[in-house]
Amino acid sequence: MDKHQSVLLNEAIEMLDVKEDGIYVDGTLGRGGHSKKILEKLKNGKLYCFDLDEKAIEESKERLKDYSNVIYIHDNYMNMNKYVDCVDGILLDLGVSSPQFDEAIRGFSYRYDGPLDMRMNQDDDLTAYKIINEYSKEELLKIFFEFGEEKHAKRIVEQICLKRQEGPIETTIQLVEVIKEALPQKVLRQKGHPAKQVFQALRIAVNHELDSLSCFLNSFDQLLAKDGRCVIISFHSLEDRMVKQRFKQLTTVDEDKSIFKLPEEIKKPEYELLNRKVIVPSEKEMELNPRSKSAKLRGLRRMNNG
Repeated sequence: MDKHQSVLLNEAIEMLDVKEDGIYVDGTLGRGGHSKKILEKLKNGKLYCFDLDEKAIEESKERLKDYSNVIYIHDNYMNMNKYVDCVDGILLDLGVSSPQFDEAIRGFSYRYDGPLDMRMNQDDDLTAYKIINEYSKEELLKIFFEFGEEKHAKRIVEQICLKRQEGPIETTIQLVEVIKEALPQKVLRQKGHPAKQVFQALRIAVNHELDSLSCFLNSFDQLLAKDGRCVIISFHSLEDRMVKQRFKQLTTVDEDKSIFKLPEEIKKPEYELLNRKVIVPSEKEMELNPRSKSAKLRGLRRMNNG
């Protein structure tokens, strides 16, 4: 079994409705799970794969070595309009791949001791260490509240500011201990890891994840061919809200209903939702892969109007 299990794999590929001669983009290659499924359905088509993590690209190249119709691009998916246009489908899986979580040296996990890094792109300058040790109290509060939706952000930030006066907070486990010291016992006894929300917030801030998604959502529709599809798997309520709102905007026509119009004069939206109700993992998938629990899948199709 693969170490990394692609979330909502079959549901996402089914929604993408891959044409054998189509042009597709996997904006978040990861370890190539979704890409492999797309390539299995392509014959004369082509797949463009984006990822910020060079190690992920190298590992996926090995996994997908039997396919010659793949182009690998070490860049942020928000920049895909620099490389492609008129594509038949775009897939985004906004989650962090399991190997990134499981490699202590990457600093993503609160379960393993490693440096406070969290960079998907190792060429970037901003690290979790820099945020924790150099950002102001106000900046940290904003990050933990907005990106982590952490209820105890104020207490945690105060404890961080207190601790870093004694010396830098350098490792993931050091940060976990600081977080635990800030929280009351009744919170520590609750189900779930006490550092989860803070680590999530830091990861989003380090990698500018919401900025990337916002940029992509504002431009991806210009890349879709007629009948082209965009399928997005999100893992965070803010991400899902952004996707839902943008998809609604693209599938809604704002017209004055007080003015009578003939049927042929009524403007039709250029896009349609592929699912009105958000798709979530099955009980079986959540049991096999607990990291899939917060996943949500939404899709959009460009129609053949005009």
